[in-house]
Amino acid sequence: MTETIRLAECEPLDLDATLGCGQAFRWQRAGDRWEGVVDGRFLRLRQEGNLLHYAGAGESFVRHYLALDLDFDHVLGSIDRDPVMRTAIERCYGLRVVRQPFFECLLSYLCATNTNIPAVRRRVEALSGQYGEPIANAGQTRSFPSPESLQDASEADLRDCRLGYRARYARAAIDRFRDDGPRMAEIPSLSHDEARRRLIALPGIGPKAADCVLLYALGHLDAFPVDVWIHRILRRHYLPELGDSPLSPSRYEAARAFGRSRFGQHAGYAQVYLFSMRARLSHEMGETDAG
Repeated sequence: MTETIRLAECEPLDLDATLGCGQAFRWQRAGDRWEGVVDGRFLRLRQEGNLLHYAGAGESFVRHYLALDLDFDHVLGSIDRDPVMRTAIERCYGLRVVRQPFFECLLSYLCATNTNIPAVRRRVEALSGQYGEPIANAGQTRSFPSPESLQDASEADLRDCRLGYRARYARAAIDRFRDDGPRMAEIPSLSHDEARRRLIALPGIGPKAADCVLLYALGHLDAFPVDVWIHRILRRHYLPELGDSPLSPSRYEAARAFGRSRFGQHAGYAQVYLFSMRARLSHEMGETDAG
């Protein structure tokens, strides 16, 4: 049964921008609505102006996932510090950082190294189809697998899910959840720096993947992941000294530190808005999106 949330003026939402920007990998556009799986629930969402129609979960779950409780104008006001960001806010207003389950986000971004968004989606769907649990009234769609459901998956099995060389790291992460469960369960409650340190200690989780997990799953809105597009945007508009070469570890840390310093406690929103403006900003720089 479909129900409706009437969004207040202080709850702006651009559902298309939020679910289509690439921060989460299990959403698909189906006509005039979005369909996706979140924490074992098959959600259907559709927006008409200030009306958000939803099915598959309760209102509190939908509100939490879409972060409708944030003081949104305060968040955007805190990052509105220059003309580039102001343009991004104007173009993407209503885009929200969703709140993803920790294990799913961790494994998804482990699958996202050195690749593009469509490839990550295929890997996540393959893992879910092979090891996830059936969801009522969702056809063939399955939940994202839990660490327990992946315990018997060998590295070869994970390679069959299109993970390639990442299968070794995924297997190691799954083992860590099995062998050191209480310590892994602590990570969501840790400080930004300690959580980041623990994440980077996991095989296959580099600084960028760790920063994505901090932002999208652990609620650290001051995290500032730096990928190739953010690197280019920073180089063009903020930090020309970054240069054209691929980011070394030290230059990654410099770019990340700059983003956190400039945009403050909501730097993650600055990152998401800049990333969502990459096509426009890349056009201005004479570059094209390789997809």
